[in-house]
Amino acid sequence: MVDFTLTEEQQSIRELAHEFAEKEIRPVAWEYDRDGTWPQQIIEKAWELGLLNGFLPSEYGGPGLAVFDGVLVGEEIAWGCSGIGTSLSCNKLASTPIMLAASERLKKDYLGRLSEAPLLASFCLTEPDAGSDVSGMKTTAVRKCDKWVLNGTKTFITNGEYANWYTVYAKTDREAGHRGISCFIVPRDAGVTVDKHEDKMGQRASNTATVSFNDVEIPLDHLVGEENRGFKIAMMTLDHTRPGVAGMATGVARAALEFAVDYSKERVQFGVPIAMHQAIQFMIADMATKVHLARLATWQSAVLIDQGKRNTIESSHAKRFAADIAMEVTTDAVQIYGGYGFIKDYPVEKLMRDAKILQLYEGTAQIQRLVIAREVLLPRRVDQPAPAAA
Repeated sequence: MVDFTLTEEQQSIRELAHEFAEKEIRPVAWEYDRDGTWPQQIIEKAWELGLLNGFLPSEYGGPGLAVFDGVLVGEEIAWGCSGIGTSLSCNKLASTPIMLAASERLKKDYLGRLSEAPLLASFCLTEPDAGSDVSGMKTTAVRKCDKWVLNGTKTFITNGEYANWYTVYAKTDREAGHRGISCFIVPRDAGVTVDKHEDKMGQRASNTATVSFNDVEIPLDHLVGEENRGFKIAMMTLDHTRPGVAGMATGVARAALEFAVDYSKERVQFGVPIAMHQAIQFMIADMATKVHLARLATWQSAVLIDQGKRNTIESSHAKRFAADIAMEVTTDAVQIYGGYGFIKDYPVEKLMRDAKILQLYEGTAQIQRLVIAREVLLPRRVDQPAPAAA
């Protein structure tokens, strides 16, 4: 029997995350957005409550939450602020390749760091000339004696200025396309350079940076998984993390819906609250349906991972649909506010700006459609990659 009834433990986790978002994030979210402030205090409080690294297995000092539990938390945090939510969720993106493919020694070292202090890690795949087409990356890793030497630049790196370590994808065979990519752990103190802080349209409380590796040397054992198998690790990682992005998108859309509902009851036009007008009622009904269906798709994609099943198409369905409806619902919320929705004194314009990036990172909406189409139209071969990028 299919049942999405939450257990008492899941209800408690959800309530904890909502209370944290309501008391610690919402009161400062618009200020952080205005100033592009780094939310260090919130990150430290989230770490103390176990909301920063809930995904960490117990053997590495974490609570070992299921993926499904993680999306419950992610929706609530993003309801508070998806920029801060992105800052808090990036550790999972950086750590999932380690959990999937790294040696036990690397797991104990680098995952253990995250449980011992409120440290951050970054996932480095995208480059200035290699976004959706990751096979076009130019960052290289060359074996020299007992070291790997990395050279290259990664862009749009979440938490890039603050990371303690980086999960980095680089070419170990320049002529082999996606089959020549390998995955590495690079500690910050190996010589990682932060080149640029990005000034973004939305999610301004999330740090986004360009980072470079200029003759950065790391030990040979910092290779994650097998040499030239990094592309597969990256795609498996995104199957695990896209439900989280879908959960965040659902949280943003839900926040916009709630603001729109409250405003429609207060705003009077033609002698009655605008909520009494059928045109507004239909908009709100459509918004509510979209949020509801996005949540269901997100939950299914997460449950499949927890059951040990492949969720490639389901995670793409969830990520694509939830991100698209976040953009649609926030736009409709601005419409319901009318001219006030376009003013920064009111909350929904921030949500609309925040929503846009959800259609772009961890695989654009167009890439998700390519993944879905391939899954539907073509029999999947073991060596056939699904096109995607972070």
